[in-house]
Amino acid sequence: MKKQFKLNATAAAGIESLVARELKDLDFENVQIDDRSRVFFEGGLDSIAKANLWLRTADRVKIVVGEFKAKSFEELFDKVYALDWEEYIPFGSAFPVSKAKAIKSTLHNEPSVQSITKKAIVKKLQTQYHRPEGVPIPENGPVFSIEIALYKDVATLYIDTTGDSLFKRGYRQEKGEAPLKENMAAAIIKMTNWLANPKRPLVDPTCGSGTFTIEATMAALNMAPGLHRKFAAESWPWMDEAVFNQARNEARAAKREDLELDVQGFDIDGKMVAIAKSNAFAAGLGDVIKYKQMRLQDFKSEALDGVIISNPPYGERMGDEEAVIQLYKEMGETFAPIETWSKYILTSDLQFEGHYGQKATKKRKLYNGTLRTDLYMYFGKRIKH
Repeated sequence: MKKQFKLNATAAAGIESLVARELKDLDFENVQIDDRSRVFFEGGLDSIAKANLWLRTADRVKIVVGEFKAKSFEELFDKVYALDWEEYIPFGSAFPVSKAKAIKSTLHNEPSVQSITKKAIVKKLQTQYHRPEGVPIPENGPVFSIEIALYKDVATLYIDTTGDSLFKRGYRQEKGEAPLKENMAAAIIKMTNWLANPKRPLVDPTCGSGTFTIEATMAALNMAPGLHRKFAAESWPWMDEAVFNQARNEARAAKREDLELDVQGFDIDGKMVAIAKSNAFAAGLGDVIKYKQMRLQDFKSEALDGVIISNPPYGERMGDEEAVIQLYKEMGETFAPIETWSKYILTSDLQFEGHYGQKATKKRKLYNGTLRTDLYMYFGKRIKH
């Protein structure tokens, strides 16, 4: 079993730089973004545990087993076979090749790539574990999920350490019709200016199931997002149980207890408010975040220098374009009086600024799953002292 690994933290398109920044802030070694926007870092068993527990914006943490050029299936087989799979996969473990992806490559038939990769690994393990040819290797043990990605004829082989995607924190008991993934919500929170001074008010006036408010509060209180879930690597024979136990103990000790927050969520739908409250309690934040059933148009505040963050219904979600346009117009009118507040609004409507009545200070293109969206940023007026 190896002591040091090359690791890959995967991310949605457009937020790779945030993942790299997180890794650097967590003191990981040799953090790099390559020319394909892949984020790599290095570390040992403790790094696998720490990255899975702490990364807010990533999707998965994978071990990079090897990378090579392959333009024929024979070449692919031989080079997959040449990798040291026995260093990772103990006898009796399951090792599905769960995903094969091919882009701009000679070997473009993904099912064939998947099948050849599996055959090569089987052959290597049969050789290493001295199994007679034709006698299958049992695969009833812990799972090592393998992925292969081909890009411009360069193949990269990975083993997934995460299991269920990192966006599955474990607190979201229920969700709305079109929920924002937790890691995307965390990324958007990092794009705001709120975490620089989280003593300021934070309001989500279209809170839905509460994801923005919960992710913001967890980040402000330095709560590890993966603390209450399990990861694939924990079942591996060579992953010492003490490694994850120590990482969890350190994460519990790192939570801030000294910070008073003013985080609020509103929604016109009372059922969604109840769901948000339930999710906040599941995250251990039921006494920190305040939720209330209220129309967005009724929001007012005398406070200064607050932050509004909103993922309002888009046309695809409401099904009534006129209602959406009216909501955006009322949003602009409601937020106009609170000039010192910064507003961050996520929508797929390219005409949003016209409906809202003001051009954004800045825009950032993001993908909510496969849906192209934009984060419209309106920076608040500076307060004169």
